[in-house]
Amino acid sequence: MSYKSGSGFALQISMIRMMLEKESQLSSLVDNLSTSVLVLNPQLVVEYMNPAAEVLFAASSRQSTGQSVKDLLPAEPAFIERIRQVLTNGQGFTQHEMTLVLTGDKRITVDCTVNLEESSQQQRLLVEMKQVDQHLRVSREERLLAQNVATRALVRGFAHEVKNPLGGLRGAAQLLEAELPDESLKEYTQIIIGEADRLQKLVDGMLGPNSLPNMTILNIHEVLERVRSLVLAEVPEGVLLKRNYDISIPEFLADKDQLIQSVLNIVRNAIQATEGKGTIELKTRIERQLTIGSIRHRHVMRLDITDNGVGIPEEMQQRIFYPMVTSRAEGTGVGLSIAQSLISRHGGLIECTSEPGETRFTILLPIETESKENA
Repeated sequence: MSYKSGSGFALQISMIRMMLEKESQLSSLVDNLSTSVLVLNPQLVVEYMNPAAEVLFAASSRQSTGQSVKDLLPAEPAFIERIRQVLTNGQGFTQHEMTLVLTGDKRITVDCTVNLEESSQQQRLLVEMKQVDQHLRVSREERLLAQNVATRALVRGFAHEVKNPLGGLRGAAQLLEAELPDESLKEYTQIIIGEADRLQKLVDGMLGPNSLPNMTILNIHEVLERVRSLVLAEVPEGVLLKRNYDISIPEFLADKDQLIQSVLNIVRNAIQATEGKGTIELKTRIERQLTIGSIRHRHVMRLDITDNGVGIPEEMQQRIFYPMVTSRAEGTGVGLSIAQSLISRHGGLIECTSEPGETRFTILLPIETESKENA
């Protein structure tokens, strides 16, 4: 009898060990996931956080366990309420490309899934988040780079088709002017010649510089100070030009004149956006291990040109680097297109985000290439 009892006890111990081993294996699997996992109780208190979630929220599991999810997402009451509703209706949800604001005003974009898990009359919420900022950024950059290549090809083809007839038109007007007996009639040929010259300058402006970059060692802040001195002579009194430099950024190879032209085009746009009263900030930083398109760089110089002007209309933001795209009646719409083209010659890229009160153009310039990889 005691033998049977002992066997039953041994069997229970064996089953418990198997369960513990399975739980340990399951925990190990979850710990190694690249997806962030949170387990919440019905009071929305964190019971578990895997290492990926620790990285995402910049908080340790020991620190966060036992705290409300509100402490992790203090600026997201609507999202937390939506999580709470899952407890009521039992219906989980998935949302793609959702922007969340973490502590410290850090913004992330995630694909998020929330499900209700019930066992032994216990309810728990399983929150899974996959950060997609990098994927979205790489896709956007590749689209911008492809757009720039296509635009350059289109503009060059257009310029070739326009420049030849313009030259013939101007030459014919000059010949006609020489044969006119009445000086008063030359006024009309001068109009033709003047308009032909104007169109020629417009086409040349769309093409931008044709020469290859003249690469020299330079400091980005020398470029910015040159731009600043140029715009201070023309900036309205109500516009404040601020500097926020990281002086530790090393020197690198670039074409100084082309960088000045690119930054100057963007800053002038920012001045016009402030409508004579506002603030423009030039901010430099170093980004490490950053991918531009499909190329990974060890160090990238990041220049943010931010203004608090009226912003760029949403319908224009996807086309802002196309030539001839402008929201100003007097604008030609070639400045940003040229700036993007010049930066791309350096292996870099210009990005833009805008909303009323804050428009940011970000210039990314590689300082040293580490490796190439498909994003």
